[in-house]
Formats: sequence, C-alpha cells, structure tokens
Amino acid sequence: MTPFEEVIEDLVAEHAALESVLVRLPDSAWDIPTHAPGWAVRDQVAHLASVDETATLAIIDVAAFRANTGQRVAGEAPFLSKGRAMTPAEMLTWWRTASAALVTAGRTLDPKARLPWFGPDMSAVSFLTARLMECWSHGLDVVDVVGIERPPTDRLRHVVFLGLRTRSFSYTNRGLPPNEEPIRLELVSPSGAVWTYGDEGAANRITGPAVDFAEVTTQRRHPADTDLVIHGEAAAEWMSIAQAFAGPAGQGRQPGQFPKEVRS
Repeated sequence: MTPFEEVIEDLVAEHAALESVLVRLPDSAWDIPTHAPGWAVRDQVAHLASVDETATLAIIDVAAFRANTGQRVAGEAPFLSKGRAMTPAEMLTWWRTASAALVTAGRTLDPKARLPWFGPDMSAVSFLTARLMECWSHGLDVVDVVGIERPPTDRLRHVVFLGLRTRSFSYTNRGLPPNEEPIRLELVSPSGAVWTYGDEGAANRITGPAVDFAEVTTQRRHPADTDLVIHGEAAAEWMSIAQAFAGPAGQGRQPGQFPKEVRS
C-alpha cells in the first residue's frame, strides 16, 4: 500500500472511530460544553462537517474553493449557526455525508497533486493527513466530555507527523523566527512501538507517549498535563507554542484542566 492509499484508509478508519462515539450519544449530550470556549459537542461536529465540505470543494473545484475562501468574513462562523439549528440526527447526517464525500473525492486525487488550503498549497498526502488530524483532535474534544471512550491507535503517527512538520509554522504563525535547534523525539506508540525522529545526539529531547505529543501539538493538552519528558530550552519553547493546524495562533489548554492524577 502506498503512503497515499494508507492515509486514505486511515482517514476512513478515523471517521469510523468517531462515528462509533457519535451514534451512542443521547440527544442531550450534543449540547454539552467542550473545553473549546463557547463550543458544545454539536459545534465540534459542525466544524468537522464544514471543513470536510470545504476540503472536498478544494479537491473537485479549485476556482470555487478560492472564491469561497475569498468571501470569508469576520464574526461567528456560519457552520455554528447551521449546526445549532439542527437536531442531533440531522447533525449526524450532515457530518456523515460530508466526511463520506471527502473520502470519495480524495480517492480521485493524483498522489502528486498539490491542493489549495488556508495558507500554502499542500501535497495530496499532507492535505488528507490534515483532515485525519482534524477528525482525531475535534473528536477528542467530544470524547473528553461525553464519557465514551475512543481508544488511541497507531493512526496517531499521522498526527505526530504533522506535529513535527509544523514546528516552524508554530513560530511564523505567531510572528516569531523559527528555532532550528535540533530536537530528538522518542515517542511510544499506542501499540508499544517506539517512534524516533531527529538527531540521536541532540541535546534537546522530547520523550513519552505519542498520544501526549499529538495532544500537545494539536493544543488539546497543556504539556504540564501530560507524561512528556521535555529536555532543553528549544524543546520546551516548541511545546509551549506547538500548533499542527492552520489558522490564527490558538490559545490551547491551560495547565490543570486534565490533571495527570485523574487521567486513566
């Protein structure tokens, strides 16, 4: 299986993992507030549906995508009001339809294609990897508050890849010069394998669970609430601003929101 085929199949599996949570939600759970300020569970799902629709447009009609993004205005995102007017069943149908359309469109891509997005154009593999990351991270926002487990899998290697690849972006997105000091990563995957990246002799090192690294780089956990061991100023600096997703610099989570002593 090629890397492109692999990310497509893993995206399908990530959709299925989230769906297994959403189908078990009672109607009342869709309005539970998440840790993203002002966003309930339904808002997280509406975001995913809207982003998948936009990503599908970027694949099938680049001109329409560019026109659509050029018309974006400040204020509350339209997907929020759309989702808040829907019943839970309608929300689920919207997300299912949007995510399936994205996969269908993605299968038509030339793996060598470059696609427009909110920032520099992306390779087909990176584009779909980003969609998997969005599904996983916004799905985490959901499972964090609804009491339904979605066990981590080695599909997290895609999120880790983006977290690593966006190190420089995390700086430039905040108007800062990138720190190019070498950093070594040694991360334990959900299956127990050790994933290593970077110079083995680097003084700056980050070690620990891959899921914790993925949570920090998607700004779903503060580093202090993880089991990551961070050595060196450059490594600590990166983890304090890491952002694997496009858009303005995010605020992330505050220390103590997910205290280690109460985590499973």
